[in-house]
Amino acid sequence: MSITTVRPATEAGIAAMPATIAELQTLLEARITTLVDVAADLHAHPEIRFTETHAAARLTAELELAGFAVDRGFAGLDTAFVGRWSTPDAGADAPTIAIFCEYDALEEIGHACGHNVIAAAGLGAGMLVKDALEASPVPAHLVVIGSPGEEGAAGKVPMIDGGVLDGVDLAIMVHPSGSDAVRGSSLSRVALDVDFHGKAAHAAGAPEIGRNALDGATLSLTAIGLLRQQMTDDVRIHAIITNGGQAPNIIPEHAALRIFVRAGDREHLLTDVVPRVRACFDGAALATGTTVEIAENTPPYFSLRSNVTLVDVAEAAYGVLGRELEPDPTLAGSTDMGNVSHVVPSIHPMICLARDVAPHTREFAAAAGDPALAPPAIADGAVMLAATALSAFRDPAIVADAKATFEG
Repeated sequence: MSITTVRPATEAGIAAMPATIAELQTLLEARITTLVDVAADLHAHPEIRFTETHAAARLTAELELAGFAVDRGFAGLDTAFVGRWSTPDAGADAPTIAIFCEYDALEEIGHACGHNVIAAAGLGAGMLVKDALEASPVPAHLVVIGSPGEEGAAGKVPMIDGGVLDGVDLAIMVHPSGSDAVRGSSLSRVALDVDFHGKAAHAAGAPEIGRNALDGATLSLTAIGLLRQQMTDDVRIHAIITNGGQAPNIIPEHAALRIFVRAGDREHLLTDVVPRVRACFDGAALATGTTVEIAENTPPYFSLRSNVTLVDVAEAAYGVLGRELEPDPTLAGSTDMGNVSHVVPSIHPMICLARDVAPHTREFAAAAGDPALAPPAIADGAVMLAATALSAFRDPAIVADAKATFEG
């Protein structure tokens, strides 16, 4: 990929990118065996949201071995961590760059989102930046953040509330995918837990005295299905029934749903889409003589704001690595890195693990543990992140411009 137009502030970093990549690839030779082993270890021990004790222990141990000071259990999350390292001459005005690691798996299908690869690449990026700055120091504060519970629980949000981004100038991470991409966004998302309450009765002997909670749930899903015709194309609404009743011969007195509601624009989601979805539940309860409780037990995920300055630098790194980028990636999925990107300048590039294989499938889970497919994504992901961070540390104009484009 060739870059023909770049921001003036990134020109020097992009011109130096071939040398930066070569420097980091040399340093990678001493780290790659460990990184591949970390990814394989996490893949063999998948842990869902907020139970990632094995992953957190392995990652924090590796960070400490690499010379980072590690704070475990950040913001009351047992499996969260923050690793910190600074150059000896780094004062309060030195730039601070955060690299995020994710490491939770999905229910039933393990690392089908490739978070074991994310963890290894983020860990590797931190190691490589530290190695490079020890050899050629400039004032720098480096933070490696372990954020649990990205799948369905927005684990970065309590960490943000707990101050993990205080003093951070830039935040970066990489995610495996079926293609390579740096630009683009993600969908904002709200999770709703919905409980219908009715009145139990014998389904054959006296159904007329019952009030069917499952009917309320079913009717609400029908209403949502009809609502979709009046939604913008970026809106996604998907649900599961988590409680459908107790026995076929008992009118269900309780039924429960879990709903994800998504849209490209945060304000459109919160002020228009979600209220209309909530009305489907209220109307179904009224029609079936039941009552309904609607709770948001997980913080909303915000759409990703890819910082244009950091996009310049990361795209240049991918180009030197020989990766062909999607020029206009489509909106897909949601990530709590979006919430980070509303606080500090951020990027969340995708790196191809297996061409045209979609995340959240058994095929992607297999690819994330494949000894032929995973190492190249780990290596290039770590080098790309490290090159982005190192360019910013070495050229204050990149940090200043990223902040200016963020505010703009």
